[in-house]
Amino acid sequence: MQALSGFSIARLPRIEFGGGTFKKLVPISAAFGRHALLVTGGQSLRVAPQWQKLLADLNEHQMSWVDVQVRAEPSPTLIDTLVSGLRAERIDVVIGIGGGSVLDAAKAIAGLLRVEHSVMDYLEGVGPELPYDGPSVPFIAVPTTAGTGSEATKNAVLSESGESGFKKSFRHESLVPQYAIVDPDLLATCPPALIAANGMDALTQLMEAYVSTKSNALTDGMVIEAIAAARDGLIPWYEQSSDSAAARSKMAFAAMVSGIALAQTGLGSVHGLASPLGAFFPIPHGVVCGTLVAKATEINIRALRQRDPAGAGIAKYATLGRLLTNRTGLDDASACDGLIRQLEAWTVALNLPRLSHYGVGEADFARVIAHCRGSSMKTNPIVVSDQEVKEILQDRL
Repeated sequence: MQALSGFSIARLPRIEFGGGTFKKLVPISAAFGRHALLVTGGQSLRVAPQWQKLLADLNEHQMSWVDVQVRAEPSPTLIDTLVSGLRAERIDVVIGIGGGSVLDAAKAIAGLLRVEHSVMDYLEGVGPELPYDGPSVPFIAVPTTAGTGSEATKNAVLSESGESGFKKSFRHESLVPQYAIVDPDLLATCPPALIAANGMDALTQLMEAYVSTKSNALTDGMVIEAIAAARDGLIPWYEQSSDSAAARSKMAFAAMVSGIALAQTGLGSVHGLASPLGAFFPIPHGVVCGTLVAKATEINIRALRQRDPAGAGIAKYATLGRLLTNRTGLDDASACDGLIRQLEAWTVALNLPRLSHYGVGEADFARVIAHCRGSSMKTNPIVVSDQEVKEILQDRL
C-alpha cells in the first residue's frame, strides 16, 4: 500500500441511520431543552402518520413547540423574516424535517436565533462576510428526500432569484447538526420526478467528491460504498420495483454520504454551474445536477486525456466507470467511456429535463459562465475552459 497523504476531517453530526429511527427524534431533542422549533416543508409530512406520532411524542415528553413551513428554496429575506419573528420564543432546539431546502433553512435559522445580524452579513461572496462567532441553537436534521446530504454539512444554501440573483452559502462548523436522523421510511412518499432529480444530485456529489483535488483516503472509501448503493438503488426506486424499501435505504445512505464527502472535499464543475443556473432560472438544484452530469463528466475526461493523461483523474474516473457499469475487468479507457454512456442512459431513463425547459437560451451562456467559477470549480479535477463550459451547457440546452 502506498503512503497515505495527510488530510483533515471537519466535524460531523451524530448519525442515527435506519428504518424506524424517526422514533428517536423527540427523546434526543428533549435532551437539549423543552421548547422546540419545527421547520418543515409543505403538506406531505403533515398528512403522514409520522406527523401525529411526532406531536404525540412531544406532548409525552412535555415539550412545547412552534412551527414554520418552508415551501421553496430559502432566500435571505425569508430567513431574516422568520428569525425576527422567532427570537422572542427562546428556542432550545431546532428540528428540521424535510428536503434539502428545509434543512438549509432550519440550519440558517438555528445559526441566527441568538445572533443580532442579518444572514446577508455572513453569506459568502455577496455581503461583508463577517466572521460568524455564534452561538448556534442546537439543530437536529431529519431528511425526507435523498439528495443534498444537507443533514451532514455545515452549509446553509440560500438563493435570491432573478436577473441579479445568487445562490450562496452561510457556512460554519457551528452549523453542523448535532444529530442527523436518517430514516429511509420517511422517503416512501417521494414522487418519481423528485427521486430522479435528488438521486442524481447525490450521485453527482459522490462522483465530484471522489475526483476532487481535495479527496482523501477516508472520503474515497466511503464514496465507493455509497456509489455502489446509488447504482443499485436509484433506478429500482424510481421504477417502484418490488423491493422499493431496500432501494430507498440505499439512496438514503448514498445521499447522506454525499453530504459527508462534499463537506470534506468540495465538488466540481456541475455544482459550479448549478449555482448561477439555480440563481438566474427557476431550475431545481437536483435537476441541474442530473441534466448536466453526463456531459460534464465527458468534458472532464476529455480534458484530462488531453492535458493531464498521467494524472490521478483518469484513473479515478476509470474506477467510477467500472463501479457504475458493474464491469470490473474494463481497462481505464473503456471504463471511462462506459461511465459516460451509463450516465447518459440514466439521464434518459430518469426523464431529466433540458435547460431550455426552464427558459435558458444561448444568449444566457456568457452570464452563466461568468458566474460559475466559485468554490466548486476550484476543486474540479482539471481546470475547464470557458469554451468547454459552454459545450456542457450547449449539449443540455
